[in-house]
Amino acid sequence: MKQMPSEDWTFDICVVHAQPCRLGLEAGDRFAFQYGCPAGFCPKTMGVLYTLCEIVRCGGNYLLRGSSDPFEIDFPCADGCVTFHLKARRSDR
Repeated sequence: MKQMPSEDWTFDICVVHAQPCRLGLEAGDRFAFQYGCPAGFCPKTMGVLYTLCEIVRCGGNYLLRGSSDPFEIDFPCADGCVTFHLKARRSDR
Protein backbone atom coordinates (compact mmCIF):
# COMPACT_ATOMS: atom_id res chain seq x y z
CA MET A 1 0.00 0.00 0.00
CA LYS A 2 1.30 3.44 -0.88
CA GLN A 3 1.99 6.01 1.81
CA MET A 4 -0.43 8.95 1.62
CA PRO A 5 0.82 12.51 2.14
CA SER A 6 0.15 14.07 5.53
CA GLU A 7 -2.87 16.33 5.82
CA ASP A 8 -2.36 20.09 6.12
CA TRP A 9 -5.52 20.68 8.17
CA THR A 10 -7.10 19.23 11.31
CA PHE A 11 -10.78 19.79 12.04
CA ASP A 12 -12.47 19.94 15.44
CA ILE A 13 -16.23 19.59 15.74
CA CYS A 14 -18.27 20.30 18.85
CA VAL A 15 -22.00 19.76 19.33
CA VAL A 16 -23.35 23.16 20.39
CA HIS A 17 -27.05 22.37 20.64
CA ALA A 18 -28.90 19.08 20.33
CA GLN A 19 -32.54 18.08 20.36
CA PRO A 20 -33.30 14.35 20.42
CA CYS A 21 -30.93 12.78 17.91
CA ARG A 22 -31.02 9.29 16.37
CA LEU A 23 -27.31 8.89 17.15
CA GLY A 24 -27.69 10.16 20.70
CA LEU A 25 -25.44 13.19 20.19
CA GLU A 26 -25.49 15.64 23.08
CA ALA A 27 -24.22 19.18 23.61
CA GLY A 28 -20.49 19.06 24.35
CA ASP A 29 -19.73 15.94 22.27
CA ARG A 30 -16.49 16.43 20.34
CA PHE A 31 -14.88 14.97 17.25
CA ALA A 32 -11.43 15.56 15.76
CA PHE A 33 -10.28 14.36 12.34
CA GLN A 34 -8.17 15.17 9.33
CA TYR A 35 -9.80 13.48 6.34
CA GLY A 36 -12.11 10.50 6.87
CA CYS A 37 -15.49 10.49 8.57
CA PRO A 38 -14.99 10.84 12.33
CA ALA A 39 -16.11 7.76 14.30
CA GLY A 40 -19.65 8.24 15.61
CA PHE A 41 -20.41 11.26 13.41
CA CYS A 42 -23.73 11.46 11.55
CA PRO A 43 -23.36 9.94 8.07
CA LYS A 44 -26.25 12.07 6.73
CA THR A 45 -24.40 15.24 7.72
CA MET A 46 -21.02 14.09 6.42
CA GLY A 47 -21.74 15.59 2.97
CA VAL A 48 -22.13 19.05 4.49
CA LEU A 49 -19.07 18.56 6.68
CA TYR A 50 -16.94 17.36 3.78
CA THR A 51 -17.90 20.43 1.72
CA LEU A 52 -16.97 22.78 4.58
CA CYS A 53 -13.62 21.05 5.03
CA GLU A 54 -12.84 21.19 1.31
CA ILE A 55 -13.37 24.97 1.33
CA VAL A 56 -10.43 25.34 3.72
CA ARG A 57 -8.30 22.64 2.10
CA CYS A 58 -8.58 24.49 -1.20
CA GLY A 59 -7.41 27.81 0.28
CA GLY A 60 -10.75 29.42 1.10
CA ASN A 61 -12.42 30.40 4.35
CA TYR A 62 -15.88 30.67 5.88
CA LEU A 63 -16.35 34.45 5.68
CA LEU A 64 -18.48 34.25 2.53
CA ARG A 65 -20.65 31.63 4.25
CA GLY A 66 -21.62 34.20 6.90
CA SER A 67 -19.10 33.39 9.61
CA SER A 68 -17.28 36.17 11.44
CA ASP A 69 -14.18 33.95 11.82
CA PRO A 70 -12.37 32.73 8.69
CA PHE A 71 -11.75 29.23 10.09
CA GLU A 72 -14.74 28.60 12.38
CA ILE A 73 -18.39 28.11 11.47
CA ASP A 74 -21.63 26.78 12.96
CA PHE A 75 -23.79 24.50 10.83
CA PRO A 76 -26.88 22.34 11.36
CA CYS A 77 -27.14 18.59 10.87
CA ALA A 78 -29.06 17.22 7.89
CA ASP A 79 -32.19 16.78 10.04
CA GLY A 80 -31.88 20.20 11.70
CA CYS A 81 -31.92 18.86 15.25
CA VAL A 82 -28.20 19.29 16.05
CA THR A 83 -26.00 22.37 15.66
CA PHE A 84 -22.28 21.81 15.22
CA HIS A 85 -19.33 24.18 15.59
CA LEU A 86 -16.49 23.43 13.17
CA LYS A 87 -12.98 24.75 13.68
CA ALA A 88 -10.23 24.30 11.08
CA ARG A 89 -6.60 24.56 12.14
CA ARG A 90 -3.29 23.92 10.47
CA SER A 91 -1.88 20.51 11.38
CA ASP A 92 1.37 20.40 13.29
CA ARG A 93 4.11 19.02 11.15
